[in-house]
Amino acid sequence: MPAHDLPLLIDAARVAGRVATGFAGKTARRWDKPDDAGPVTEADLAVNDVLQTTLRLARPDYGWLSEETEDNAQRLGKESVFIIDPIDGTRSFVEGSNTWAHSLAVADGGEITAAVVFLPMRDKLYAAAKGQGATLNGATLRAARQPDLSQTTVLAAKPALMDHLWHSGSAPTFKRSYRPSLAYRLALVGEGRFDAMLTLRRSWEWDIAAGALIVSEAGGVCSDQKGAPLVFNNADPRLNGVVAGGGPTQAALIAALA
Repeated sequence: MPAHDLPLLIDAARVAGRVATGFAGKTARRWDKPDDAGPVTEADLAVNDVLQTTLRLARPDYGWLSEETEDNAQRLGKESVFIIDPIDGTRSFVEGSNTWAHSLAVADGGEITAAVVFLPMRDKLYAAAKGQGATLNGATLRAARQPDLSQTTVLAAKPALMDHLWHSGSAPTFKRSYRPSLAYRLALVGEGRFDAMLTLRRSWEWDIAAGALIVSEAGGVCSDQKGAPLVFNNADPRLNGVVAGGGPTQAALIAALA
């Protein structure tokens, strides 16, 4: 199944890239979603439309979960489900930056089996299939393995460093860095460019699904903030935070969290 789906996701991601880059980020029409859910642009919707048409035509028996499609319960009865973020990092897209990504994944029985994170402005295509490893533009990826948190660089937003979130009453002395796209943060961990990433807020499945498989297939570990395995295609498609990294780093972060 993973080998069957991955080429489809790769082709669809490249189509999405052509659609998205046809819009000028700073001039694309945009508006804010209700309930402070963030911005959306005409590019997000155009990409969502082309992905939904392409992928569901190819796999009509699969369910569908996307940030830009109104959710319904039909997907819960499907064994296989597409989990899609048409543009992850919309604020970055609007600003004209190049760190936004397309995030495409397939979940089978709650487990991600095929995944792509594609940054068209940087020509970086991360891909993974369960049991077959992870790649960046065809080159094999390996996650870093740094057991000493004081020597690590962790991708995280500033709120994740608040003292009350950590067992010792303060965050470990790792170096913090940041990228606006959660999917890209996970892919960078899989690439080994950063030792780990974490987000301690409730996280949408479409932000996490593809990157989680890239990390695990690169030899890393990805869990929720309590260390529990991630399960996808939930009735409420939000996860209890995410902590990902090479095995020793990820375990040290889980142990350090309150």
